[in-house]
Amino acid sequence: MTHVMVKGSNTPLDVTGVRAVLHWTPGPGAPDVDASVLLLGPDGRVRSDADFVFYNEPRHPSGLARHLPKKRVPEGLTDTVEVDLAALDAGVDRVVIAASCDGGPFRTVRDLGLTLYDTAGPQHAAPVVSFEVVPDTGAETALICGELYRKGAGWKFRALAQGYASGLVGLATQYGVAVDDGEPAATGQAPAAPVRPASVPTTPLGTPQARIPEPEPAPTSAYGYPLQAPTPAHVPAQPAYGYPQPMSAPPAAPPQVHQQPPVHQQPQPGYPAYGYPQPVAAAQPAVPPPLAPPAVPPAVSANGDGGFALPPQGPQFQPQR
Repeated sequence: MTHVMVKGSNTPLDVTGVRAVLHWTPGPGAPDVDASVLLLGPDGRVRSDADFVFYNEPRHPSGLARHLPKKRVPEGLTDTVEVDLAALDAGVDRVVIAASCDGGPFRTVRDLGLTLYDTAGPQHAAPVVSFEVVPDTGAETALICGELYRKGAGWKFRALAQGYASGLVGLATQYGVAVDDGEPAATGQAPAAPVRPASVPTTPLGTPQARIPEPEPAPTSAYGYPLQAPTPAHVPAQPAYGYPQPMSAPPAAPPQVHQQPPVHQQPQPGYPAYGYPQPVAAAQPAVPPPLAPPAVPPAVSANGDGGFALPPQGPQFQPQR
């Protein structure tokens, strides 16, 4: 049986764990809604920052409280938190179920409601508690939808719908959570003063200040126009009738080429010229065979025998007289 709650009413819970489902209908210009839970001690404050479970810290160190991902259902969107009530230590006296919206107040959120389910029951079982959350003014950006509190050995639920105009940061601070300096400021606060640039002097008038050297102007031509920087291969023009000319950059030194040591190779034989006629080597002259000595005619007597006369001979062959 589902208990339909109204603001300020309470009812006992005969469950060991609670699944609190926040649901709403999205629409144009409507902000997104987030569910969160805070575990409070007897003094009404968190024992440490870990007792604040929300989308940035989705799980308590004990694992007994957790934030679940959002879901889209036929009725709209849901965001869920779960708490194991029976396993919580005695130091937790109350459990606050909260909702916050980013991008606008709760007056633009339609059909906001809270339903509680028994975590030990069937998946599609009917909710134990149903509560339509209606803010007081509509300007709230954070709401305490309800709270679970100890009553004897059991737990009870109270429907509240109390709001804060300072958003989730203001709600967390109210219960003792230390908010980081990097968190956004509360809604409705004036914007911070703009930071003055470092180059603007902030001392009173008349106080001497250190002068900042100004950059030197670029060189100009005789007519006041800035000159372009000369290229390395620039050839300076003729003097412009006494006006100073820009200094040209010295030519860059040519890159050094490293000489490779010569490679000595053996002469290679020629190769055919692929079909072209090759030069014919000159024929070497044949060496003639040695000449035979001339035949010596038979000796002829000096007395003229035989009718033959001897050829003229040298002195060594002349007969001695």
